[in-house]
Amino acid sequence: MPKPKTKGPTLPRRPAARRRSLAVGGLGLAAAAYVGVDYLRHLRPSWHGRLQPALWAALALATAARAPFYRRWDAELRAAPRFLAAMAFMLSAFLCEAISVRFVSTVLGLQWHRSTAPLPDTGQWVLLALNEKFPQIVVDLLRAHIITLHHYLMLFIMLGFSALFDCIKGPGLGIAARYMFTMAVGRLLRTITFLATILPSARPWCAEARYQMPDYPHSWAQKYYAPYASDPDAIRRVIQEDIPYAFVEEYPAEYRPNWGHMSFLVDILRPTAGEESSWYHFLKKASGGCSDLMYSGHMLVAVLTAMAWTVCYVFVFPFVISHDPDAFIYSSVCPATTEMKLTGACQSKGNVTHSSINPYIYVIARTRL
Repeated sequence: MPKPKTKGPTLPRRPAARRRSLAVGGLGLAAAAYVGVDYLRHLRPSWHGRLQPALWAALALATAARAPFYRRWDAELRAAPRFLAAMAFMLSAFLCEAISVRFVSTVLGLQWHRSTAPLPDTGQWVLLALNEKFPQIVVDLLRAHIITLHHYLMLFIMLGFSALFDCIKGPGLGIAARYMFTMAVGRLLRTITFLATILPSARPWCAEARYQMPDYPHSWAQKYYAPYASDPDAIRRVIQEDIPYAFVEEYPAEYRPNWGHMSFLVDILRPTAGEESSWYHFLKKASGGCSDLMYSGHMLVAVLTAMAWTVCYVFVFPFVISHDPDAFIYSSVCPATTEMKLTGACQSKGNVTHSSINPYIYVIARTRL
């Protein structure tokens, strides 16, 4: 009879595995330290001035010390072209979005912005009512600018660099390429959304404060919108006949600077004689626009960062609603202010650019970042 095999001695846990577990925990601590130290700018500016440079120096030194021992540089180099292509795609999407934001903000003219009231915002009513009911300490906590847009972007950069420490499965540039590509697709979807229907701004004073634009509508709006906007019978008739029929009033001529090969943008950006003549200047001033753009770009960044951390790391963001092995569905209901709160709670702010309740569902099917 063959002799039974004897079990060898139990091997101790490898130091590499121990180091990896420490690194995985260290990424979460580094992220929390970054957010916490940055919030000190509101509580203790003097502490923030000392601790933030020290934190950045420690992270930079740790990254530089680890880089020579990283074993997946070949994979990073293979992923680099894909990352650069995704970056180019995202920048193109940003350019398209900036042009579209300027268009929807100026196409109806300044008088429309002055005279059109914001949409009834029942979400804001609820939030204001809750502010009256909650204890003041809770209201102050929810209003605190604990985590903002630049935090989400920096947290993703930290996630990408954590591949050097084996916190996540590399290559880091491959993850970054997925992130940039998904953001570009989201930006294009956002552009299509707010171009389809122009909604009045939640800040009626925004257009006059931010833009120089004619009081009267664009020539396209003069023909297809202005004659029917205030007459219910005219609206009914144009819907039934499905062809513009009304007489177009006489308006002043549009200012048309010479932009050379970019002159096609004149009809879209609506420059005025009192502004700088460069077309690039108008795109820089597009910013967040002055209409309710519905689809929050800030929330897109927040959700994408939450997706990346949840897929690649054990840290859980507050915006994650469900997690499925083959599909990731992330939903958030929050005001699209320029600051997203760490708790995911919602507070209306004076600089809101969207309606208060801004629900989005992002579905990434069978995707691994």
